[in-house]
Amino acid sequence: MSFPWGAFATNLWITAVAVLVVMLGALAVAFVRKRHDGIDVVWGSGFGVIAIVTLVAAQGSGDAWRQWLITALTVVWGARLAIHIGRRNHGQPEDQRYVELMIRARGNPWLYAFRKVYLTQGVVMWFVSLPVQVGQYGSASGVWSTVITVLGVLVWAVGMFFESVGDAQLSAFKADPANKGRVMDRGLWRYTRHPNYFGDACVWWGLALLALHHPAGLIGLAGALAITVNLAEGTGAKLLESTIGERRPGYAEYVKRTSGFLPLPPKKEVDA
Repeated sequence: MSFPWGAFATNLWITAVAVLVVMLGALAVAFVRKRHDGIDVVWGSGFGVIAIVTLVAAQGSGDAWRQWLITALTVVWGARLAIHIGRRNHGQPEDQRYVELMIRARGNPWLYAFRKVYLTQGVVMWFVSLPVQVGQYGSASGVWSTVITVLGVLVWAVGMFFESVGDAQLSAFKADPANKGRVMDRGLWRYTRHPNYFGDACVWWGLALLALHHPAGLIGLAGALAITVNLAEGTGAKLLESTIGERRPGYAEYVKRTSGFLPLPPKKEVDA
């Protein structure tokens, strides 16, 4: 079970260049629009670019069917996320996160934004995408290959369900004027305060499993772990709740009865 380490190493720097080009393009668009929240759309689509670039670069260095499978799953996930965020942000004012960031800008504001937003997200994107890259290299067959492939696709599918359904439920909730100021605690949101983040993490663990057809795929686990920690404790759930809890009546009670990340049955009684 040899692994084409040289070809994979080349792929790493090729995708790094691709990510840099994507981020420079996103910065150029932001310069024209005079706002930075377009980077949130690029987050999903950028992974699709990495998957496609790897698909082209990895030809002849792995199982073609696995390469196409990993690329397709990544592109589907990334496209859905990009479209969802694009629709959500359309017609809305600039995201407050970027407004506050630019207030703190030192020196040239565009160079500052490139370092703090675009370059930072580009590095994270490249690192998280490790399972998509390593998974397209190396060949395998037999029972283990079949089992890990089926399991990976199933975990990815669970993630897509939680992420897409959770986003759709929240969008429908917010679209109803009667829900203004209320806490979304229905559907999947009854079992976890962040079904979309949980789903996002599952998608990446599914892709990481697909890369385990070869021992070299263990590298991909680092990417899945990084995105999971970030979603649960970093700029995802924890950061979001630090702002919502201060202004949303009833949110503290929702936190007490509802799991923070993993879907679990809600607590029947809330301690005083």
